[in-house]
Amino acid sequence: MLGAMLYGPHDLRVEERPEPTILEPTDAIVRVAASCVCGSDLWSYRGITRITEPMAMGHEYCGIVEEVGSAVASVTPGQFVVGGFYASDNTCANCKIGYQSGCERAYFITGAQAPVLRIPLADGTLLPTPETPSEDLIPHVAALSDVMGTGWFAADAANVSPGMTVVVVGDGAVGLLGVLASKHRGAERIIAMSRHASRQKLARAFGATDIVSERGDEGVARIKDLTKGVGADATLECVGTRQSLMQAIRATRQGGYVGYVGFPESVMLDAMELYYSHVHLHGGAAPVRRFLPKLIDMVWNKQIEPGKVFDLTLPFEGVADGYRAMDERRAIKALLLPSGEGCPARVFPGKFPDA
Repeated sequence: MLGAMLYGPHDLRVEERPEPTILEPTDAIVRVAASCVCGSDLWSYRGITRITEPMAMGHEYCGIVEEVGSAVASVTPGQFVVGGFYASDNTCANCKIGYQSGCERAYFITGAQAPVLRIPLADGTLLPTPETPSEDLIPHVAALSDVMGTGWFAADAANVSPGMTVVVVGDGAVGLLGVLASKHRGAERIIAMSRHASRQKLARAFGATDIVSERGDEGVARIKDLTKGVGADATLECVGTRQSLMQAIRATRQGGYVGYVGFPESVMLDAMELYYSHVHLHGGAAPVRRFLPKLIDMVWNKQIEPGKVFDLTLPFEGVADGYRAMDERRAIKALLLPSGEGCPARVFPGKFPDA
């Protein structure tokens, strides 16, 4: 099969790889119906996160179970499933309190940007959907595997509650879906920080009431102006740089909450400033599995349409174009679909963005 392999900075290749097989009795093999390019994939693609050997790429997926190991009991061949980007047993002490991404047996999923994927710990990782989704639902289901689950966790970690004023730092797919999550958790005012017109438009559609285009200290000052000098009740940090995290902390009122989910490559914090901010700081790798039952139900009942963050759709063989478009900020998020008859017509919801 053809799959995406990263060899080094900006060196992504689509090449022949062996189809995965059952290695452990707890494994499942999934025929991928949709995958994606994640913003976190760009850290390695840009060379910020260094790799020492070629790496199979992709951790977002949904699809049909083809085969299961002898110990798998919760999913069966033929079922349509979605899972988080960490495999988990869902039975250890950490899983039982809802932190499956910190499972004692956690395994980061790789290789999803290919037609077939092996999922370890299938019973604790995969959830079947109520039925096989129609083509128009598949992008929304695929978004649950990471970006919707991560956006929801950002809002959960920030304790977003009815009536709150919420700031969202970051206008990538996770930040935009953090807006959507905050809206559905009852936030009264949602301030999206974005400089890009197309992303501002989607943020508004997802529930943003205000847009702030300034960044850094200017952005914090603008948030204070909008909140009568107080700051936000809750802030979602969805980027992963020191600037974005400090911006989130400084935009939050005394006693407020910051949910941080941006991957913090080489980020150092000023402990003294944090000490005097009195801000609750919580986040990390999203335990997507905790939220999947609710999010699947919301997609099925058409309460949320997270797949709207996909503004570029490509066959698996075109994945390198997806990386380039996202790296150059010509696309918010690339959706990858199996190639073959009908694939070009399965573009959702738009076409390749203009350069």
